[in-house]
Amino acid sequence: MSELKTNKISTNDQNNVAIDNALGLKSYTTTQRDALTSAAGDTIYNTTEAVPQYYNGSSWISMVTKLDLDVDALLVAGGGGGGSDRGGGGGAGGVFYATAQSLTRNTNYTVTVGAGGAGGSGGGANNGSVGFDSEFASLTSAKGGGYGSGASNAGTGGSGGGAKFPYAAGTSNQTSTGGNGYGNAGGEDSSYGAGGGGGAGGAGSNASGNNGGNGGGGRDFTITGSTVRYAGGGGGGASNDGSNGSGGSGGSGGGGAGASGAVGNSGGNGGTNLGGGGGGADNLPRTGSGGTGGSGVVIVRYPTLSGTINVGAGLTSTTTTDGLYKVTSFTGGTGTVSWT
Repeated sequence: MSELKTNKISTNDQNNVAIDNALGLKSYTTTQRDALTSAAGDTIYNTTEAVPQYYNGSSWISMVTKLDLDVDALLVAGGGGGGSDRGGGGGAGGVFYATAQSLTRNTNYTVTVGAGGAGGSGGGANNGSVGFDSEFASLTSAKGGGYGSGASNAGTGGSGGGAKFPYAAGTSNQTSTGGNGYGNAGGEDSSYGAGGGGGAGGAGSNASGNNGGNGGGGRDFTITGSTVRYAGGGGGGASNDGSNGSGGSGGSGGGGAGASGAVGNSGGNGGTNLGGGGGGADNLPRTGSGGTGGSGVVIVRYPTLSGTINVGAGLTSTTTTDGLYKVTSFTGGTGTVSWT
């Protein structure tokens, strides 16, 4: 049975009601609120979003003035594929991070999540493929990772691919890890092994003897509310000339491992939605394939009270809550988003 307790309620001639103390609304989390059987006009305090809300008969409406739409954004491009036949590791996708980007409500912004590049096919010495750029709004895109060498010099890109014996070292367009969409250079070949692909946080290692070089490490970001490392370079493939060498390890942050010199081994794939480079494949008899580069990701973080995000067709996304912020992660596709 419901009970109303009060010390004083007064009215005036206009039938307004005055209460001496503050009115305390019943508090619910969003989950508890959604489990209610509500009627139009019901009013609560939502502790998840820290706002009073009323039910209009079909949805809950927040009774607040919307904050400015200032968005933090992390763009990670797709990693490059590893090469085959002592192939170099693929370069990690480039990383672009920006804070407090001022956007406009009811305006469409384009989002593209870069796919990873294909690994070099087995059956011969083949390069991997470059990764694809990731883009959001008017921000400079994160550049796709360079491919690991299998048949020619290593590819350039967000991070450089690793070099294959006997070709020159991979390079990236820029070796800085500043917020500009790029990463680091790939490693050099040795007498037989292949270099590791560059990562967002460090260059790929040079090969040593029959052993492939390690992929460069990635970078840590906490935009989701927890620390995640992105964009590690792929490990370089080993050689089995004379003795079986060891493949280079994939860089932390999704880099695929390079294959050992045992017959038929393939490089490891880069981490999905981490932008890692694919690992390089082994040598003779040229049956192993380079690993596929990992797909990228676009993540945006914005105050819950900035508005509601509307994700258009063509994009795959999830939205979570971190305190007073929403975090939307786009994990595939291309399309437009807006806020209302």
